[in-house]
Amino acid sequence: MQESYFFLIATVLKSSVVLTGACLAVLLLRRLSAAARHLVWTGAFAVLLVLPLLSLSLPALRLPGSEALLPRVTFRTGSSPAADVAKPGANPILLPVVPTRAEAWLLDWRISLSFVWCFGAALSFARVLLSWAAVRRIRLTARTVPTAELSFLTGRLGIKRKIALLEAEAGTMPMTFGLFSAEIFIPSEARNWTEERRQLVFLHELAHVRRRDCATHLLARIALSFYWWNPLAWIAWREFLKERERAADDLVLNFGVRPSAYANHLLEIASGMELPPAVGWAAIAMARRSQLESRLLAILDARRNRNAARRATIVAGTALAIAIAAPLAALQSHDSTRPADPATAMSAATAQRSPEALDRAAKSAEAQRNYDLARNLLDASLALRAQASGERSVEYGVGLLHLGDLELERGKYDAADVLYAKALHTLGATPAGATALLHLGTIALEKKDVRAALDDFDRAQALNPADAGLSDMWIAVAQEQQETLEQADPFFQSALQKADPSSSRAATIMELYARLLGRQGREAEAKSMRDRSASVREALGAQAISTIQSGANVFKIGGDVKPPILISKVEPDYTLDARVAKYQGTVLLYAEIEPDGLAHNVRVRRGLGLGLNEKAIQAIGMWKFKPASKEGQPVAVAASIEVNFRLL
Repeated sequence: MQESYFFLIATVLKSSVVLTGACLAVLLLRRLSAAARHLVWTGAFAVLLVLPLLSLSLPALRLPGSEALLPRVTFRTGSSPAADVAKPGANPILLPVVPTRAEAWLLDWRISLSFVWCFGAALSFARVLLSWAAVRRIRLTARTVPTAELSFLTGRLGIKRKIALLEAEAGTMPMTFGLFSAEIFIPSEARNWTEERRQLVFLHELAHVRRRDCATHLLARIALSFYWWNPLAWIAWREFLKERERAADDLVLNFGVRPSAYANHLLEIASGMELPPAVGWAAIAMARRSQLESRLLAILDARRNRNAARRATIVAGTALAIAIAAPLAALQSHDSTRPADPATAMSAATAQRSPEALDRAAKSAEAQRNYDLARNLLDASLALRAQASGERSVEYGVGLLHLGDLELERGKYDAADVLYAKALHTLGATPAGATALLHLGTIALEKKDVRAALDDFDRAQALNPADAGLSDMWIAVAQEQQETLEQADPFFQSALQKADPSSSRAATIMELYARLLGRQGREAEAKSMRDRSASVREALGAQAISTIQSGANVFKIGGDVKPPILISKVEPDYTLDARVAKYQGTVLLYAEIEPDGLAHNVRVRRGLGLGLNEKAIQAIGMWKFKPASKEGQPVAVAASIEVNFRLL
């Protein structure tokens, strides 16, 4: 919903640019004919109608400074539930109170605004449909009137469309309706009109048929239904109707009709007849009283330009509308935090024949939970690797590893197992082969096959002595799971000796080792190990926080700064490694909750290993907040959030 809100705001700004441009164009073209000005308004409504569709379908066009005009749109990723989110406990404090669904709607004014927009558009569309239905009801009771006079006029005007002349109830305003086969409605008393009035009425309605005004009327009405909230759209609609009627009047006058006679008949028709209720949104009435004065003045003004729009002018206008709509729709503000569109990245990377670019695009798609697209990207990357290096190369094996990682992420362990086995066959005795073995070992532990897991970890240790500490840790975990605690102890010690003592891996090994020591009743040693781990985590967190470059307008919660309120949350996944190792704990995150209701600048203040930090950050990125406020205005605030990972 956040993304749809930003999309609507961008549409507001772009549509206002279009309508303002149309107003200026009409002002500059005021000496041209009404037909030319009506063409401008028709083009503006056509641009408004296609603007949202083109914005979604065209590649983004980024121009310097566009961020000053258009809102930033940030897409975040999420995950499925597998952990418990607890209340944060560090200063500043953010209480993740989750309101009910009804409260969430009330709290987020962006959602409310989007809902009001959609509701108003739906009502307006419904009114158009009801208007069409009303015209069809009149059509059912109307009587078809054959007339040679109408046929004669259509021939003179060069109209080849099928036209039906229908006689409606007395007092009905003459009107035209129909997209493909035109229908002209006249009142029953028209049979008593003078020949001159009948001819003038027929000429006016046939002018609308010739100009295909029913089609442009529907186009403009649909556009107005979507932009019902915009005062500029209503101004454009009023001018559109005015210029359309003037253009039809000009065509009648160009037929040789005396202006004074035409004005007199038009005045009498407007005074004595009414447009049926609910019909004006679909049919084109001959005269509206609100426009009558200006129309009569235009009819009687002999200096007016009454030229009809030529075919070349219409073609040029259409081309100009497209030229305006396409770049304006594609225009977006630059946002360095928004990941590249995976599908676009796929096309670009394929054209460049770059497996690495495809791999990056796959990561982006995976972060957005678009696993099918990620698989397609990695398959394309693997095919490029095969063409460039062959299916027995290390590069090809690395591609298989990436595919295995994707299947592991989506929980398809059997498929991942097959891919890792293929990668191992290709990679052989290389460090990357050791990586495949470690994954195979953790999958074996998931399947409770401890013997196979130990064999895989032993082989990984031999293939990559430089990173043997990781294999030692997993051997210790496997030994502990088969309750051979004494055999697990030396492997934990070996893993610690081989790890950088200030690294996150060392802290993870200490935490796992402390659990083993506790199970052995060695509480003092377990506490010492936990304290060492906590010191490492604290130092790593301080280092991460020191890299934050917060703006001057990021406030602390308290005093007149009211805290943000959590509206919705996505709970993080457990990684396979953490679940297999029976690893639990708490991730403490620093985040800045900005006025857009999203968490930005997220850093790990106190973390965990085995991929849980990344899962916590990913989940927080999907949380939606009612922003913090200061003196009633939304502001950015710093907050701490705890995410507890607990195995059931």
